[in-house]
Amino acid sequence: MTLTRSLMPLSGLPRTLMPAADLGGLTVPIDTRDTGPRPGSPLWAYLTAVIAVGSTALAVAQVRLGLGELAQIARTPLFWMLAVLVVLGELRPVTVSSSTLVGGTPTSTMFTFAVLMYYGLPTAALLQAAAVVVSGLVHRRAWHRVMFNLSQVTLACTAAAVAFGAFGIHSAPGSPWTPDGPDIPAIVLAGGAYFAVRAFLVCGAVALHERRPISRVLRASIGPQALVYGALLGLAPLVVVVMAHSSALVPLFLAPLAAVYFTATLSLRRDHQATHDGLTGLPNRKMLILRTEEALTEARADERVGLLLLDLDRFKEVNDTLGHPVGDRLLQLVAHRLTHSVRPGDVVARLGGDEFAVLLPSIRDAQAAKEVASRLRVAITEPVRLEGMTFDLDASIGIALYPDHAPDFELLLQRSDVAMYLAKEGRTGVEFYLPAKDRNSPERLSLLGDLRRAIDADELDLHYQPKVSLENGQVESVEALLRWWHPVRGPVSPVEFIPLAEQSYLMRELTQHVIQRALQQAARWWHAGIEVPISVNVSARDLLDSGLREQLESGLEKLELPATAIQLEVTERILMTDQAYSAETIRTLAGLGIQLSLDDFGTGYSSLVRLQRLPVAEVKIDASFVRRVVESRDDERIVRSIIDLVRSLGLRSVAEGVESHEIATRLREMGCQAGQGWWLAKPMPAAESTVWLRTRLSSAFTARPADGARLASH
Repeated sequence: MTLTRSLMPLSGLPRTLMPAADLGGLTVPIDTRDTGPRPGSPLWAYLTAVIAVGSTALAVAQVRLGLGELAQIARTPLFWMLAVLVVLGELRPVTVSSSTLVGGTPTSTMFTFAVLMYYGLPTAALLQAAAVVVSGLVHRRAWHRVMFNLSQVTLACTAAAVAFGAFGIHSAPGSPWTPDGPDIPAIVLAGGAYFAVRAFLVCGAVALHERRPISRVLRASIGPQALVYGALLGLAPLVVVVMAHSSALVPLFLAPLAAVYFTATLSLRRDHQATHDGLTGLPNRKMLILRTEEALTEARADERVGLLLLDLDRFKEVNDTLGHPVGDRLLQLVAHRLTHSVRPGDVVARLGGDEFAVLLPSIRDAQAAKEVASRLRVAITEPVRLEGMTFDLDASIGIALYPDHAPDFELLLQRSDVAMYLAKEGRTGVEFYLPAKDRNSPERLSLLGDLRRAIDADELDLHYQPKVSLENGQVESVEALLRWWHPVRGPVSPVEFIPLAEQSYLMRELTQHVIQRALQQAARWWHAGIEVPISVNVSARDLLDSGLREQLESGLEKLELPATAIQLEVTERILMTDQAYSAETIRTLAGLGIQLSLDDFGTGYSSLVRLQRLPVAEVKIDASFVRRVVESRDDERIVRSIIDLVRSLGLRSVAEGVESHEIATRLREMGCQAGQGWWLAKPMPAAESTVWLRTRLSSAFTARPADGARLASH
C-alpha cells in the first residue's frame, strides 16, 4: 500500500488556483505544487512523526549492513536482478478498486519480502527505499510523500524482521535463509506484520488528509488490499526457493504478475466506466449515490453533509454558437476547475449536460457550505479563452444539508435542485433549500390537496375592495379578492396559496371558480340596482386558455349581465411577453365589451409601444410607489410621471395602497382619478360590501359635496 492514489495531494488545505495557462486554445488553471500539509496541523504532525521514526529505522538498518557485505552481494547478478524487479514493481502497482481510499498495491512487495527473507532487513530496506525514490522522481511526487512512503515501507520491513526474529530467523547477505515447510507460521506472522504496519500507517494519513474516521478508511481499503497483499506475500517464499535453486528462473515470476496486472487494469477500467463520466472523468450519478450514502452513514451529530447542485449559466449559448466540440472542452475545463477548488475528500460529479454536483461529506455548518459554494463560483467565473474568444461563465448553485433538509440522497438531490432554481430565478448565485418555496415539499403538497378540496367544496370566499374616485368619492368598481379559511390552519394568505396554484394544475380551476363566484355576485347586485363592476385578477397563463372567453361569454348571457359588469385585471408582466396568442385573447375579450385593467404598473419594464397596442381601459399604479409618495421625492416623481403618461394615452389611473388622507390629497392634486386602499375602504365580505355600496350609492351620500375627509370609508 503506497501513498500514491489514496493521498493526492497531502495537504490540509484545498488546492489553490493559479493564473490560467492557454493550452491549445483551452484555458486551464495551473495547480500549485503539492507543498505539503500546513505546519502544525494534525496531518503535518503525523507525517513528521512517521518520517522521523522511519528514517531512523532505515539509518540503523544501513549501519548494520556492512560495506563489505554490501559490496559482496552487489557483485552478484541476482542482487541487480532483484533491484530491477523491485523498482519495476514499485512503478506498476496493481489497482483493484476505483475508490480513492483503496489505492494501488505495488507488486514490488513480493520481491521486497523475498529479499527480506533471503538477505535480511538492511538489504530489503535499501532496495525498497531506492525503488520508492525512483518512483517518486518518475511520477514527480512531492518530497514529503516520497519520504512518507519510504518511511512506512521501512517500518513495515522492520516489523516483519522482528516477527522472523521471534522465531530465531536472522538472515544476512553472508548467510541467506531459505524457508521450509515448518517455517510457514513464521512467514504468516511476518507477512501479517508487514501488511498491518503499511495498512495502518497509510490509512491514518488518508483519514487525516480527507477528514474521515480511520475506521471508515480501514473498512474501505483493508478488504481489497488484503487479497492482493496476501497473494504477493504468499508468493514471496517461492521466489526465495527459486533464488536459492536457480536465480535465472526468478524473472519468470513476471509472467503471473503481468497477468494479474492486466486483469486488474481491465476490471478497473470497466468499473471506472460504470461509475465515471466519459467526457470529464468525474464520478457519475451512480458513484455520487454510493459516496453520499457512505457519508450519511458516517455523519456525526455535530456535523452536516452537504450536497451542492451546480448549473452553468449561458452554457447553451456557447454550445449553440460554437458547436458541441467546443462545449465539451468547456465542460472539461469546468470539471478541472471544480475538482481543484474543493477540499480533500469532497466529491465532484457530473450528472449530465452542464449540471454538476459536489458532495461535502463533512461540513461544519451552513456557512461553511456557502463558503465552498462561493469558492466554486469564483473558480468558474475566471475568464475562458476558446476559439480565440474570451467568455465569462457563471453558475447557479443550490445547497441542501443533511439532516437539516433531507434524510437521504434522493431528497438531498431533489431539494438542492429546488435551491438551484431559486438561485437561477433570483440571480443570486447561491441559495439554500427553503421548504416554503418548494412546491414538492410535503407541506406544500398537503396544502395543494387541501386547496383542491376547498375548491370542490366551495369553501373559498370572495371579499370585495372598492375603487373610489379621488375627485368626488363615488365608487367606480370593486376588486374581488380571494380568501380561504382552512378548517385546521385557519386563514391562509393568498400570498401562500396563489403562487402554489400558479405552479400546479389548479390555477385554471381556481380562476374559473373565482370568475363564477364574481359573476354570481355581480348578478345579485345588478339585479338589485347596485350597478358596480367587479374586477377579477387573471394571470398570463389564464389568457392562454380559450375557456376563459367562453366562460365569460356564457356566464354573462346566462345571468343576463352586460359586459360592463365584469372587469379583468392583468399584471404588467403581460407586456413583457411576445405571445401573440395572449394579445389576441385580450383583444377578443375587449371585443366582447369587457374592460381590462393593467395591475401593478411601474414594477416591470413595460414598453410604451406595447401599452398603446393593448386595449386596456385603466392602469393601476403599484402600491410600493404610492405608499411613499408623501415621503419620497423620487417616488413622487415616478407616480406623477405614470399619471401623466396614463392621461396622455387616454386611460384612467388608479392608485393602489392609499392608506392616508395625505396620500389621497397628493394623488388628487397630481390628477390621479381613483384610488384603492384601506383608508378608502377595506376588503369586505359580500354581505358587508352590499351594505357599504347601498350607503355610497344612496342619493343622500352622492348629493354631498366631495372633500378629502369624506373619501374615507369611516
